[in-house]
Amino acid sequence: MRGEFVDLDGARLYYYAAGTRGAGAPVVFLHGFGTSGHLWGDVVPLMPAGHRLVVVDLLGYGRSDPAQGRPLSLAAHGERIVSLLDALQIREASLVGHGLGGGIAQSIAVRAPSRVSRLALVSSVAFHDWPTRDVRLARLLMPLLGQLPAAWLLSMVRAELERGYVDPARAAHALDRFGRPFLTPDGRDALCQHIMAIDRGETRELGGSLARITVPTSVIWGEHDPFLSLPFGRRLAAAIPGAQFVEIAGARHMLPDDAPRQVAEALVALLARDDAVSAARSLPG
Repeated sequence: MRGEFVDLDGARLYYYAAGTRGAGAPVVFLHGFGTSGHLWGDVVPLMPAGHRLVVVDLLGYGRSDPAQGRPLSLAAHGERIVSLLDALQIREASLVGHGLGGGIAQSIAVRAPSRVSRLALVSSVAFHDWPTRDVRLARLLMPLLGQLPAAWLLSMVRAELERGYVDPARAAHALDRFGRPFLTPDGRDALCQHIMAIDRGETRELGGSLARITVPTSVIWGEHDPFLSLPFGRRLAAAIPGAQFVEIAGARHMLPDDAPRQVAEALVALLARDDAVSAARSLPG
């Protein structure tokens, strides 16, 4: 496993690579709001051999550069990921996105379909039935919240994210790690920018294009997701032709952290499904 930075038009994205190159398409993992590439730490070791695995810290998260005014829309994140694929000489990849990362994956699948070989949407944002009421309120109160000490604002975000975990101990450990970049005044400002960038209008617009997605797709959901309900996940799967819906019993929103084995099993099944489809396409006649 190795990690490095890639400069994309003056902003550095951090990624780490794992797995082994083989016949399988590379797999790119995209985290969601308030987290980082560490979200996938227990999923990656469970992935099958023969795939190059790329785990990204989105701009403004983890070890990637702060956004510093750069756009943080789903489309802007998506364009950076496509540029990262170019830099890594990856022609097409399986995209795995959690939460906001799932919205980014949808954006790429719709706007740059030739770059996507499979799609896994894990507890993904979609349509317009998000964000939660508390996040919408935070956006309205941002002029006030932006003046709070960094630790105070972070504690509010943390309390919201904790609701997405089943295991409180795992939540505490993970959120300590995710929150480190936001503990300074500059980090507070960066967190405010992330909150203000949340725009359900983007996913509402993408919702009308999901029927154009033709790659093998899995939609993976927690039974008790407090942010995006199970019927919401089923609706997302129904909007994508041929998508398979995977429900993880007893799980909540932070599936890669709380239920890594079940998430990995769903991804392994998706990769095998795509391999079978590719093999059938290559047969003569």
